[in-house]
Amino acid sequence: MAYDEQLAERIRVVLADAPDMIERKMFGGIAFMLGEHMVCGVVRENLMLRLGPAGVDGALAEPHTRPMTFTGPPMRSMVYVEPAGVREEADLERWVGRARVFVATLPPKKPKRERRPRPPRL
Repeated sequence: MAYDEQLAERIRVVLADAPDMIERKMFGGIAFMLGEHMVCGVVRENLMLRLGPAGVDGALAEPHTRPMTFTGPPMRSMVYVEPAGVREEADLERWVGRARVFVATLPPKKPKRERRPRPPRL
C-alpha cells in the first residue's frame, strides 16, 4: 500500500531536530518514532497522530480529523488528519507538535527480553 511520500518528507523536516527519530514501516504506511514511541505517520494520504485518549477527544472537535480505525473499532489514542488539515506548514507543525507533547509524557519502554537460542531438535 502506498503512502504520500511528500507528506512523509514534510514530517521529516518537522522532526529534523529530534536526534532519536527513526522511521518504521507500519500500518501499510510509515511511522515516525521518538525514543521507541510512535509519534505520527502517514497512511495513504492521511497524517496519523498519537495524541492519547484526552488528546483525541480535542482533536476530533477540529475540522479534517477522524478517528483512526484500522481493523475494527477506533484506536483510542490515534487520529487521522486529512490532507486539507495539513496543507499549511504551520498546521503540520502544530499537529506533529501536539503528538510530540503527548509522547514526551510516556515512560521509556522496557528493554526487550533477550531470547535464549533453542537447542537443536534431534
